[in-house]
Amino acid sequence: MHRRRRTAFLLTAAIAAAPLLTACGNDAHPGAAAVVGGERITVSQLENRVDEVRAAQREAVPDEAQYQQAIARTGGLTRDTLHSMVLDRVLERAARDAGVTVSDREVQRTRAEFEEQAGGAEALEAAWLQQYGVPPQRLDENLRLQVTAQKLAQKLGTDTSRPEFWKALSDASKELDVDLNPRYGEWDAEKSSRVDAKTPWVKDVTAVAGPPLGL
Repeated sequence: MHRRRRTAFLLTAAIAAAPLLTACGNDAHPGAAAVVGGERITVSQLENRVDEVRAAQREAVPDEAQYQQAIARTGGLTRDTLHSMVLDRVLERAARDAGVTVSDREVQRTRAEFEEQAGGAEALEAAWLQQYGVPPQRLDENLRLQVTAQKLAQKLGTDTSRPEFWKALSDASKELDVDLNPRYGEWDAEKSSRVDAKTPWVKDVTAVAGPPLGL
């Protein structure tokens, strides 16, 4: 259980808060938040995923003051969500390259184990939303990725904290030629992680606009 929870944190936890960036978009891929393996993750798709999290947070925390606190704790949600969406595809490519597959039965068995540990389905959904920003409708999808990561690590003879695992993700990142819209930063293929863009024409508006809300 503990190892799986560490994996969930690895793949879905929010990365460090960064300045809110504005830019004119990626001219090579208009309307794209990122391009991964030649396939676009559109700004609309990204916004929809963020909206799913915000809606789940609102339902879980109906009190307005508490809801605003939840938003403040996840101020970098948009960038973190894009990071997760890209990393999911990188992991899927690394697993495919290694011949790793995951069955629906494995996902459901993992979910059952987690539910037992958490104290039921609702408790698990609440924990995943609060800790990892995963809304209930995305839980099975996320658990599939957790199982995939574990099986990939096992195939490589390592675990998800070791350089060998991250080397596989780095290789997959390079194969996919990940290209982020500069407003969301850049993709570091070596680390398989989003980093802040350092381009002179991107304006940091944090000091003017206040803490970023990720929307």
